[in-house]
Amino acid sequence: MTAAAPPSRSPATTPDTRPPRSPAALPDTPKNFPDTPKNLPSTIPPKAPRTATAVNAPTPADRRPVLAVAHRGDPFRYRENTLPSVGSALAAGADAVEVDVRLTRDGVPVLLHDETLERLWGDPRPLRRVTLDQLDGLRDGDLAVPTLAEAVKTVAATPAARLLIDLDDPHPVAATWQAVTGLGTEHRVAFCGPVTAMLAVRALAPHAEIALTWKQPRLPVRALLDDLRPQYLNPPFGLVTPDFTAAAHDAGLAVSTWTADLRRTMRRLRAAGVDSITSNRIGVLRSVLDGRR
Repeated sequence: MTAAAPPSRSPATTPDTRPPRSPAALPDTPKNFPDTPKNLPSTIPPKAPRTATAVNAPTPADRRPVLAVAHRGDPFRYRENTLPSVGSALAAGADAVEVDVRLTRDGVPVLLHDETLERLWGDPRPLRRVTLDQLDGLRDGDLAVPTLAEAVKTVAATPAARLLIDLDDPHPVAATWQAVTGLGTEHRVAFCGPVTAMLAVRALAPHAEIALTWKQPRLPVRALLDDLRPQYLNPPFGLVTPDFTAAAHDAGLAVSTWTADLRRTMRRLRAAGVDSITSNRIGVLRSVLDGRR
């Protein structure tokens, strides 16, 4: 343990000007569709803040606006899963910001998608072998790997905005829920991920909002839905059709979908009746949903 406290990790105002380490950029975008960004451009200052629409219990798409969810923040302006990226997404009008959470060696939930730190931070070590104090040594100017608690506080400072926590497996669930409840912010977060991770969330949090990530063209069986009680079904955008959305609504589920970066895809999804769209281009999505272009 070091005696000195780590430097402040408050959101920076300087955009990340370093080019991304991976030209493929965001690996969970469906590979067979054209929306995957090839490179992440850097310096565009954030827009003025905009009050976000609350994320309430799901209802049919024609009874409320489609929600705009920012994928890992605003990665075309700032490095993904950092506080500046989260802040920029909120300023662009995101209703919610999706982030990926993993645990450090000492069990602290932090924002990182990949198993290793190589792509974004230039360190080949797996995150599970690095302590929180050691992470601070990877600081790149004003950018650092933020803790989940820091991200929650950043989102909670914007009225009505939500944080969507993406969990790939059950391992981080307990520490993640502890961090959220420790801040008293259960009502400001939601969770998404595969079945095993979401069942672990439901076991700890009977009333948590859950979007079940689903990669099959048919809906989950009723027994699973009864056990998990998700509010949303969360398929990749390539699976979404009007019939799929209608079937989900008939089953009492709202539909959230990812990761749409082209205007034509966003418009198609809105026309298909989805309730929420996740995008790497939150400013473009906001303008499409608001009917500006």
